[in-house]
Amino acid sequence: MPAPALPQRVVTLEEHISFPDMVERVPLAARQQAGWPSSNNPHSPVREQQRKLAEIGPERLRLMDEAGITVQVLSVSGPGAELLPPAESPAFAREYNDRLAAAIARHPDRFFGFAHLPMTNPPSAADELARTVETHQFRGAMLNGTTQGQFLDAPQFAPLLARAEALGVPLYLHPGVPPASVRAAYYSNLPHELGERLSMAGFGWHAETAIHVLRLILSGTLEKYPRLKLLIGHMGEMLPVMMARADMTMPADQTQLPRSISQTLRDQVYITTSGIFTRPPLEAALATFGLDNILFSVDYPYAPNRPGHEFLAGLQMAPADIARLAYKNADQLLRL
Repeated sequence: MPAPALPQRVVTLEEHISFPDMVERVPLAARQQAGWPSSNNPHSPVREQQRKLAEIGPERLRLMDEAGITVQVLSVSGPGAELLPPAESPAFAREYNDRLAAAIARHPDRFFGFAHLPMTNPPSAADELARTVETHQFRGAMLNGTTQGQFLDAPQFAPLLARAEALGVPLYLHPGVPPASVRAAYYSNLPHELGERLSMAGFGWHAETAIHVLRLILSGTLEKYPRLKLLIGHMGEMLPVMMARADMTMPADQTQLPRSISQTLRDQVYITTSGIFTRPPLEAALATFGLDNILFSVDYPYAPNRPGHEFLAGLQMAPADIARLAYKNADQLLRL
């Protein structure tokens, strides 16, 4: 049976890479303290995907072609500069970005990049974002979880938020391994390593990113940076189904903000379909965020390209709307 037809162009933008030698340069003690699974654990999700994460060439391109994907926007996955001391993280992030840029340059019509930032040194993170945008034409940055237990509404991150707004590039808020205190309280004492999986892709990651976005709204941070654009994955990290309740339980007389939570989300937050390939979550996203704020993604290699292809190709939507979801919204937001 022939594969379902796709639009003429398909862009995906939560697609990951990782260079094992860079990961190994992050001290083992720092990785263990942060909760990253050991690379020696054969059941680790990172271990299982390590080879695919490191490959930015023939195999990745073949799998893209088979799934009708024209362009991937690549971002660093796994432990990195956010685990290094402030004096060490800038050089590490710079090297990672330069190596990513070199890989992209070998296939400039197929790949773009999001910057990896030294988040433990916020002024340097702002400078590295600007450097990668101006030198490598990166389209924004991917941030993985909290930094030393702090969300982006913490005052020290103001230089990065201001620079992203000034550059006109989005910050992609991706989840990270929860802090140790959260892991202990919420995810301990479960059998078969299920606590680890529940804390991450099973549920915890999505709750964390939703909280991250809501903190940026409730703290007034997004009012300070009204032109800043955020990206979040996994069909909105549960926010579409919680948006009306958030408005109801935290109305304007409580938040003391000029916009409702839902309005701020629609004004400044874009969501991708990464890793979520069923119709009900999309229906909720369309009804709350609206089509203009939704961008197709896969979450490769943590999700294979084929289910994403089948999901997109099977949508009963007008061709013009499919095109917006598949590439036009991404082209506009990221200026591809």
